Amino acid sequence: MFGIRVFAILSVLCVATRAQDASRLPLEQVPVNSVATVSSVAMDRSGTIYVLQRGEKADPVIAVNKEGQTLRSWGKGMFTVPHSVRVDADGNVWTVDAGSSVILKFTPEGKKLQEISVGEMAVGDKCAFPTLCGTTDITFGPNGRLFISDGYGNARILEYTAGGKRVKMWGSAGTGPGQFQIPHGIAYQGNTLYVADRGNSRVQRFDLDGRYLGEWTNLGRPFALKVSGGALWVSTMFMKPTILKVELTTGKILGQIESPGPHSIDVSESGELAASGCCGGSNPNGFSWFKTR
Repeated sequence: MFGIRVFAILSVLCVATRAQDASRLPLEQVPVNSVATVSSVAMDRSGTIYVLQRGEKADPVIAVNKEGQTLRSWGKGMFTVPHSVRVDADGNVWTVDAGSSVILKFTPEGKKLQEISVGEMAVGDKCAFPTLCGTTDITFGPNGRLFISDGYGNARILEYTAGGKRVKMWGSAGTGPGQFQIPHGIAYQGNTLYVADRGNSRVQRFDLDGRYLGEWTNLGRPFALKVSGGALWVSTMFMKPTILKVELTTGKILGQIESPGPHSIDVSESGELAASGCCGGSNPNGFSWFKTR
């Protein structure tokens, strides 16, 4: 069953796995043994890859080119538990901290532009894990609207304005429609928000006002989402980490390929993929880049 799907994605998407591992790349300004768990990766339109890592010996945010050369890095002392990195349409770099529930916005060069402190963090046994009690991901809606998944304790989605003012929130812990068990990733397309409800092994869909539109339960245990090239890309866990290409309106799986890890994914409009090896994957201290032929 899975073998047929793997063949489908290789033939339809023409993906060649060039697994460029951060622990083996010539990171010119960062010693190899300084990079610890790579939590998340993101790409900008120029092809720069932003790596968010949790090691104390190097900056949390490391920008590299496709040859693995370090271009710049920043952020030491600014994070508790770095969790997600995203690049918006203007090329700004956003980070999500799962240990402090703080969202940071930077220029591509690392100048801090904005800080959103979500607050109201879970504590004690309400945290999903001992050091993970806060926010998990962010996506960018129309007119500067920001949507944040607050998944490691509060089990909710929040909307903020471009200026950082909270507009609304919805969701609670549970298994019903609009409820969550670790909403871990979030993505946007058109009038729909897609949420990776990791603990409930489903992707839930909402309109931009938080109204429940439906769910898909055929995508394994989803960790991260990205809309690109007219499809929803899902980094998930079946029996092993897998990247799925999914039809946006039906949830039909169009193809799949084995991933280095389920935690993070980014996909460019040209079809290039970047994925971290963290959290159940083959190389937690690395990432992989998949280039289309």
